[in-house]
Amino acid sequence: MIRFLFRLAAMVALSVSVIMAVLDATRTVAASAVVLTPLNASWLAVSPDTRNAFETFVRAKAGPLAWDGVIAWVLAQPGFAVFAALAFLLYLVGYRRQPRNQFAPT
Repeated sequence: MIRFLFRLAAMVALSVSVIMAVLDATRTVAASAVVLTPLNASWLAVSPDTRNAFETFVRAKAGPLAWDGVIAWVLAQPGFAVFAALAFLLYLVGYRRQPRNQFAPT
């Protein structure tokens, strides 16, 4: 059941990644130049209140070094790449290995 939830979350993250990639591709064609929207800009456009609440939470619980060092770097990356990496990691966690045959086929 838990593996299913991780695979479902991976599928949702991959869907968001594809949507963000299509938006960036559309903007790239319209501008005739490569346009990669950072995750921070996308998040602020969708819900600035949750973005500010997340920053306040991280700064209070983990300290400003965690925000300035790690989280700000992740938010500066293109949104489709962040969600694609998240989808890959979630899929790895939810992946079920096929059992290997211990005997040679006859």
